[in-house]
Formats: sequence, structure tokens, C-alpha cells
Amino acid sequence: FIEPLFDFHDKERFQITAYSEVRTEDEVTERLKTKVDTWVSTFSLDDTALANKIVADRIDILIDLAGHTEGNRLLMMGKYKPAPIQVSFMGYGYTTGIKAIDYFFTDAASTPPQADKFYAEKPWRLPTIYAYRPDPDMGPVSQLPVLKKHFITFGSFSRIIRLNAKTIGAWSEILQKVPNSKLVINSRDLKFPELISWIENKFKAQGIEEDRLLLGYDSPPWDVLRQIDISLDCFPHNSGLTLLESLYMGVPYVTLASRPGVGRLGASFLVALGREEWITYNEMDYVDTVVKLAKDYVTLADTRRVLRSELEMSLLMDEKSYVFQLEKAYESMWKQFRREV
Repeated sequence: FIEPLFDFHDKERFQITAYSEVRTEDEVTERLKTKVDTWVSTFSLDDTALANKIVADRIDILIDLAGHTEGNRLLMMGKYKPAPIQVSFMGYGYTTGIKAIDYFFTDAASTPPQADKFYAEKPWRLPTIYAYRPDPDMGPVSQLPVLKKHFITFGSFSRIIRLNAKTIGAWSEILQKVPNSKLVINSRDLKFPELISWIENKFKAQGIEEDRLLLGYDSPPWDVLRQIDISLDCFPHNSGLTLLESLYMGVPYVTLASRPGVGRLGASFLVALGREEWITYNEMDYVDTVVKLAKDYVTLADTRRVLRSELEMSLLMDEKSYVFQLEKAYESMWKQFRREV
């Protein structure tokens, strides 16, 4: 998500300093370093030293890309506010809860107007939240798997922490209503046998035997995605990047839009794609929409043929336009700040 920003920013009008909280650098780090004006490793700096460095660098707009994820520097931004304008973006999908952060980049699908009250920051809506750049090694879209297997394969590639009783209940109901179907759950967390047993037991309590489940971890998961007919989004905390990867591999997903931010990421992508028919708003509709889709092999096959090209032509992969909208936002923020000081 971040690389398109570095590639398409107008270098005549914007100077980019990247503050990198990375413990172990790799070839991606080295590539990204070449795309910015200044690269600063922050791993050895405490909050005071980092804030002093940002002030010394004369940063106008400081953008948090971590949110409440591991290694974030939100406390530094909240305590010192080292830049006149502070924005949170990308890393977490929901408010930081810190009023010293002025803005939060989002879109209308993720954060409808009535949800503004839940944000410590002022939501700043873009046409879409992310510009997606696929992994160059993902390979071609496969033929619809059900046409060879003669049973539907559902899939989820989300983190296991997003599984909960309601999600498992809905997925179990789907498996019961689509005879002989199977569910792939592929996640890094499933390296642990204890977690596999826990998931199997949760589904068994819903009447789903373990032979209906295909649990494991593959990295990268492209060949596994080629075996999936329909992806299932988690709720109330939606998946993220894996949903876009699913679409790129020709696999539609159904999402349940609920709480703002992290509970509407799946809807955000589908609105930008123009596939609102896969957005639902309650568990009954979620199950019914998946089951209806699973029984329509013709529509599934047609969708698989066109989905990648639809994604490539959508706002979600229009990197240049996306960065232009960001630049307009930065300039508007700065003009507003100058009027207020």
C-alpha cells in the first residue's frame, strides 16, 4: 500500500522523510529507501529523541502508518505533537483515540457521516482508502475450482484472532446449506496444532465435522487461492489485504458491514470496485448471499473471468489518481492550518 505513494508523489511539491521503525531490514527496505528524500531509522530512538528529530527535520505533516499495531509511536505523537499537522493512516483502520492527531484518512463506505463521533481525529474522506499493488509473483487466475471438484470451496486467509463465535456460527450455517462444500482457513497462526484443534472443536460444536475443514498455512498463498471458489470475510472486524488478494485472483468475497472503520473495510473495497451486491448488513443476509452465490456456477465462472480486470480498472489500482487525491488533501490541511495560526 505504501509504495505507490512513494512512486507517484510530485517530488517538486512534496519532500518525503520516512521514519522507519524496522528492526531487521531486508530487500524491501532497501528498495523503499531509494524512493524517498530522507530515510531515518527510528528503532534506537526513544520518544523524546524521535520527537526532537522530527522537529529538527521541520516536518509539516506527520503521518502515522501503524495505529495500534506493534511498534507504533502513537504515545510520542500524543505527548509531543512534533509536527503542526498529524494524520493517522493505513495501519489500523480505526481511530487512534488521540486528539493530538488531527486527521484520520478514511472513505465514506468505511466511515459514514454518523460515525464521526467515534473518532478522536477528524475523519478525512478519500475516494478510496488504499491503492493496491499486487505481488508480481501471484500468477494467473485459475478456472473455477468447482467445475473440476464438483463441490464448492470457501476460504478465509485472515488472522485467526478475527474468528469469533458469530463468525464461526455463520460459516457453519453456510457449510450446512451448501452440501459437500469445504472451508479453507489458511493463516500463519495455524502453524500451531493446538489452534487447529481449537478451531475444529468450535466447528464441531456447530455440527461441522473436521473433514469439511482444510486448515493450514501456506506462504505465499497464491496456489491455495486458486483452489477457492468464494472467500468469506470475517466480522465484526473485517479482513484487509487478503480481501484484495482474493479479488485479484478472481475470487469474490461476501462481507458483513457493521462497525465503522475495521468493520467496514470489506465494504470499502467492494464500493470502490463497484460490486456492492456482495455487501450485507446482518448475519442472515450474509449467509443467504453466500449460499445464493455458491449455487450459481454460471455467475461464479463469469465473475472469475472478469474480476481481475475489474480490479485493475477500478479506483483500487489507479495509483496515480489515488496519490493526486492524497496530495490535494495535504494541501487543504496545510491551507486550513495556516488560516488558523
